[in-house]
Amino acid sequence: MGAPSAPGAPPAPGAPPALGAPPTPGAAPTPGAPSASGAPPGAGPTPGPAPGDYRAAFNVARLAMAVVDREGRVRDANPALGALLGTDPAVLTTRSAADLANLREDPRTWKEYRDVLGGRLARLRRTRRLLRADGHALWAEVTIEPAPDSRSLLLSMADISDQRDLQGRLRHLQMHDPVTRLPNRSLFFERMTSALEAATYDHGGTGRIGLCYLDLDGFKAVNDTLGHRVGDRLLGAVAQRLTECAAPGGHLVARLGGDEFALLVRNSTGTEQLCDLARSLLAALQDPFDVGGQRLSVSASIGVVERPAAGTHTTWLMQAADTTLYWAKEDGKARWTLFDPERNAHRMTRQALSSTLRPAVERDEFVLDYQPLVGLGDGVVRGVEALVRWDHPQFGRLSPNRFIPLAEENGAIVPLGRWVLRTACRQARAWQLANPTHPLVVSVNVAVRQVWDSDLVADVGTILAETGLPPHLLQLELTESAVMGSTGRPLQALQRLSDMGVPIAIDDFGTGYSNLAYLSRLPVSTLKLDGSFVQGFRAEEHPNPADETIVEALVQLAHRLGLTVTAECVESAEQAERLRRIGCDTGQGWFYSRPVPPDRIQTMITCPASG
Repeated sequence: MGAPSAPGAPPAPGAPPALGAPPTPGAAPTPGAPSASGAPPGAGPTPGPAPGDYRAAFNVARLAMAVVDREGRVRDANPALGALLGTDPAVLTTRSAADLANLREDPRTWKEYRDVLGGRLARLRRTRRLLRADGHALWAEVTIEPAPDSRSLLLSMADISDQRDLQGRLRHLQMHDPVTRLPNRSLFFERMTSALEAATYDHGGTGRIGLCYLDLDGFKAVNDTLGHRVGDRLLGAVAQRLTECAAPGGHLVARLGGDEFALLVRNSTGTEQLCDLARSLLAALQDPFDVGGQRLSVSASIGVVERPAAGTHTTWLMQAADTTLYWAKEDGKARWTLFDPERNAHRMTRQALSSTLRPAVERDEFVLDYQPLVGLGDGVVRGVEALVRWDHPQFGRLSPNRFIPLAEENGAIVPLGRWVLRTACRQARAWQLANPTHPLVVSVNVAVRQVWDSDLVADVGTILAETGLPPHLLQLELTESAVMGSTGRPLQALQRLSDMGVPIAIDDFGTGYSNLAYLSRLPVSTLKLDGSFVQGFRAEEHPNPADETIVEALVQLAHRLGLTVTAECVESAEQAERLRRIGCDTGQGWFYSRPVPPDRIQTMITCPASG
């Protein structure tokens, strides 16, 4: 760059105008127009720096600067800019400012730069990575904005490499785990988000993403028995082996916290690639670890997810991986499990049902159907079993096996059981009033959690008083596993209910303890034989005679203990006849009737069931 022009001298032909340069001497001013200094016509000269002062300041400034025209070409560069980029500033003239400042790298920056050139945006400021002439890189804060009192623009660059290095070191500390030196949870999520975005828009890759979510089995025992220092050293050794497995493919390995690790596979090629990686991870952890003079063995459970990146969010991906990891542990640990959309849909349905059970009771979404209990000797309906259904607004009518286990898990069985009990007793009382000479016993299933989590005795007493139903017309059914071994509160509750005159039945008898001797000490009046016994009574299948012998022995022993016996799942006349011959008291099953609404039961009360 040549020496600055003398004050007041016109610029050389082809040279860029100096910053703040006045009009060419001798040029006729436009009538009525203000002078170059902005003063109105006729006003005296305004004191201020001469053009040469601007030029001198431009040249001696420590801030790297260049004058850029509206086409984006460098018209002048000061020595500081040449020093920053490691070249003669004269070489920079006519160069593209966008290339010097690396403004073409991303579409948004490039658009805003063009807007500044066109006068549609006042300023652009970005942090950019620049290359010096000697090949070394530096970080600079780049600003481009209109120069004052000029049609040109001013490009400035401030070297912030030291600040950037310090920020980088601090960021590394913030984004890496101090125990394993692996990327931590924050950096992993940042990289995963970046990978999803890149895979969506980068048409050169596979457009897919994969994740292995790993949890060490039994690591807590190491910490508890050998201390956290040994545990940390074990984590470091595990991290080293995981890194070695991931290195050939360049996959990201991170410690998400505790004993949880994750491997991110960008541009994955399909589920087989992820499954192979999971196998190699498990194999790498099979050999014992030498930690502090001790040989420690650990295994891992791995959840594997692989899918298209388009439409995938980090939250969904991690939830799917976490769910799949849970499946791996549930299936026995020390294994990998691949994400299954159908299994996940079932899990989501379970969660949806579980979360809406209690509100559904309040919204009266449940109904009761009733299945007759028929005397095997005379075919007369002796009672009914109340069976709850859920008229779900989204999934339609649901059978008990879809929601009763969920209700027992989350405690909703208590309000639901109370509703079933009240509704069944109210209906039984209505039948009694309509048919006083032929009252029906209504049998209601009770979960063991209802005995523990509520005052079942008080609930029964209150409901019987409200409905006016005599206690002997209500029978409570509990499963064999719930009744056998009952001590303390459950046994006391059963005894008090029996003392109130409420019969107690054991449901699905024969699938659990089958301890008839223990039954003698329980306040039980009825055994309901599990349907698996009755299945062996199908004549056309040539059953083993031992089935009938076992049932006959159970019936005789039950009768000697003063108990009545009901056979479940009776589906044919042959089964009903054989059960009658061996002394079974009542039968229940589709041979007599499917579960039906209460109005259908009314027609059966006085008519012997014929199947």
